[in-house]
Amino acid sequence: MSNQNALTATNESFLRDLQLFCHIARRGSFVAASTEMGLSPSHVSKRIAMLEAGLGVKLFQRTTRSVSVTSDGETALQWAQKILDDVQGMTDAFADRRTELRGVLRISTSLRLGRKHVSPILTMLRERHPNLEIWLELLDRRADVVGENFDIDVRVGEVQEPHLIAHKMVESARILCASPAYLERRGVPLDPADLAQHDCLLFRGRDDRFGVWRLAGPHGEKSVKVTGTVASNLSDIVVQWARDGYGIVMVSIWDVAESLRSGELVRILPAYLQPADVWAVTAERLSSSARIQVCIEFLREQLTSDLMRSSRAAWAGSEASKRRGSATAWRGAFYTLEAASSSAASSVPRCTVATASVMTAAATGRGSSML
Repeated sequence: MSNQNALTATNESFLRDLQLFCHIARRGSFVAASTEMGLSPSHVSKRIAMLEAGLGVKLFQRTTRSVSVTSDGETALQWAQKILDDVQGMTDAFADRRTELRGVLRISTSLRLGRKHVSPILTMLRERHPNLEIWLELLDRRADVVGENFDIDVRVGEVQEPHLIAHKMVESARILCASPAYLERRGVPLDPADLAQHDCLLFRGRDDRFGVWRLAGPHGEKSVKVTGTVASNLSDIVVQWARDGYGIVMVSIWDVAESLRSGELVRILPAYLQPADVWAVTAERLSSSARIQVCIEFLREQLTSDLMRSSRAAWAGSEASKRRGSATAWRGAFYTLEAASSSAASSVPRCTVATASVMTAAATGRGSSML
């Protein structure tokens, strides 16, 4: 009874200790958790010792090399996460009665998407809601949303975990590009099978199958085994290699829009692309959170705006290439509806199909671009 009284007498400190306990369990390190929370390691050790004394159990097994959660600690961790979620849920339930959202948002995403898109968007979100606290973690692997206690994971590609809720942010695609110098030297591929005879610059995202490009086209999906002498897990690097003339790259239109506009890159095999929709993924237990829903809607709005700007840049690049009289660039700079059958058109993201329609009308003199 004395333990229970001690805990309930200091509920605020108890909740902070539970947060600290969850951080250590997730990180597997007292030092990492103390750094993340801005606390000294000695203070962290003291608070966990007080929590263990209050609960009457040992939460961690510590050695000089590792920290692991004990069996009692595993049970305590489940309770701790539930308590913290319930407290946050109660706060969120009344969020719409306040003028400002508050609380912590933990968001994960890939390196490229986070650095170029998600980070600036979260800065704008923070300006609108100054009482929000935001933690953004960039990972080169798929995040464990539940196990790592993330509120939102922003990712490209299909969501396969059945226990998570997927919110589509924007429909997008990866396209094939190369520099004019490379195409002049090695020739223009006319069919996906031709890619096997070319130097392909391999970019490996979080969950991509390395060395295999899956392309949606006029006759359905084709998988092409590609090879190359250079590869990276950062799209910026492979795009730069492509601009330098080292080979063919397949990346998001976001990554190459400016290069298409400048003429440094041109699009090849325009009837083929790889769908790469952007999703925000949340755990089911967090799906009703007001702050998470606000963040998701803001991400959707801003990512859609980013994609439209990229589409305009790509279209501008196509027009510039046409004016320069580059037949290769003009043929490959954008996706035309005439280049694909209806089956291929149905597999193209809606925003891409709309852009293609405008491009085709402008190119043939039947209309003007509204992008």
